[in-house]
Amino acid sequence: MKRPSPAIVADTAVRRLPRAALWLFCVAYVLAGFIGRGPWKSADASAFGTMQELALGLSDWLEPQTAAQHAGYDSLLPFWLGAGAIRLLPFLPADLASRLPFMALLALTLASTWYAVYHLARSPQAQPVAFAFGGEANPRDYARALADAALLALLACLGLAQLAHETTPALAQLGFTALLFYALAAGPQPHGMRHAALAAVALVGLALSGAPTVALLFGVGAGLIELWDRRARGWTLARWSVLIMALAAASVLLAWLLGLWHWRVDTAQWGQAAAQKSLLALLRLFVWFMWPAWPLALWTLWQWRRQLGNRHVALPLWFFSVVCVSTLLTTASDRGLLLALPALACLAAFALPTLKRSVAALIDWFTLLFFSLCGLTIWVIWIALQTGVPQKPAANVARLAPGFEASFSLLALLVAVLASLAWAWLVKWRTGRHRSAIWKSLVLPAGGATLCWVLLMSLWLPLLDFARGYQPLVRQVTRYVDRQACAETLGLSTAQAAALRYHGNLELREAQLQPQCPALLVDRQAQARFRRELDPSLWTLVAAARRPTEKSDDLLIYRRSPRE
Repeated sequence: MKRPSPAIVADTAVRRLPRAALWLFCVAYVLAGFIGRGPWKSADASAFGTMQELALGLSDWLEPQTAAQHAGYDSLLPFWLGAGAIRLLPFLPADLASRLPFMALLALTLASTWYAVYHLARSPQAQPVAFAFGGEANPRDYARALADAALLALLACLGLAQLAHETTPALAQLGFTALLFYALAAGPQPHGMRHAALAAVALVGLALSGAPTVALLFGVGAGLIELWDRRARGWTLARWSVLIMALAAASVLLAWLLGLWHWRVDTAQWGQAAAQKSLLALLRLFVWFMWPAWPLALWTLWQWRRQLGNRHVALPLWFFSVVCVSTLLTTASDRGLLLALPALACLAAFALPTLKRSVAALIDWFTLLFFSLCGLTIWVIWIALQTGVPQKPAANVARLAPGFEASFSLLALLVAVLASLAWAWLVKWRTGRHRSAIWKSLVLPAGGATLCWVLLMSLWLPLLDFARGYQPLVRQVTRYVDRQACAETLGLSTAQAAALRYHGNLELREAQLQPQCPALLVDRQAQARFRRELDPSLWTLVAAARRPTEKSDDLLIYRRSPRE
């Protein structure tokens, strides 16, 4: 029995979102956060250090390390991409060169999400109700409008901003997840081999980026959804389903052969108290990380509840469920939840054809107030840093980031002014009287998120670099350590080692019982190891270095004691 679609859409509601505006959203979002900053604490700096050591030939490409320490990720491909870019582009700063492949991965995420929703919206079960006398939305225009809405929903998600601009395996997993989502949404027709090839690339990419189990579940679940879907009862589609499941199994086998498939389920979370705490933490993370897409996604599941078995709802729901369960059972936290955003944006888009005008107006007004207030706050604190007025924000920054000295950048100011003017124009356009379009409710959320991200990465970039970067720590260390000589280390994290090598150009060696270098750097938490594994009488403490914004990031600086 065919169930009626809950979507009622007229042809006037699926007009095209101007491509120039959509491109502007995407370009501004991708570039801001990758350009002009140093590696940040701590996963970003750690991953960059591993890429740099690979590029310099100081580490094995099958066992990436930083300062003789394991990179901390069961992945290879993200490090290969960053190291390859550093080698191919020696004329660029190493940190900028390493980010170029990840910029491409973020762009791939945005493009793949658009095309995935476009293909899902073209399926017969996703089409709106046909009107008795015509005038319903054209299938192609309807699919394009929903794809535009999904891309805006993805850009609006608060959790995407920082993690999607770090050079970590999480961004590689996100890019390949979105690519796999697109390949499976497009299905075997009309370009089955091309989509199968894309699915194979995505599955292998996921497996080599540290998510082989997720790749397996994605592939097997998608294959079963295709077999369950009514239109999949044909030999061609049955072969497609089997092929996808076989590719997923092959990608896991490849990961196992390379030693990348390990048990990651955290059984310590299974106690009643711990499970309750983990669930509450996940719910809090869910609320802000996936805002504002998750309320729309819930509305989709309710309105399309009679079509949950159809692939345009079942496929994104499966992707989202796999990621949520994986996040709950492992210690992946927000980086694991990042993979759910393309599917969540898809579900959010399918809410729009069923959304009431009053709800859309509520979204607009809330978004307008929230992001306008956020943007104003960013401007006020920047003005306080530059002029000292108002005094309270400047005093708060001085307390939270002691030692920070504000600097003026005309380019940053120009970018921030243009972004603010664009936001003002967008608000004026949205509140104007013009024809309705189903993607209109997500224009302000996407524009506001992009505005705040661009303002942060222009006006606040020096402050964020100071607070989240390692340059202040390295400057303190290099006052006491000769750059021309080596330094031994004990207990340093991979991020600390990477920062000392990149910013300080220091040669680091593992500490030995018999000193080999004139200086020794010891993490404060490794003092017990220092007394147990080394001879304290051979070293003299001269200083302690600290990142100004964190008390737990102390390095003790020792010099070799003169021989009597």
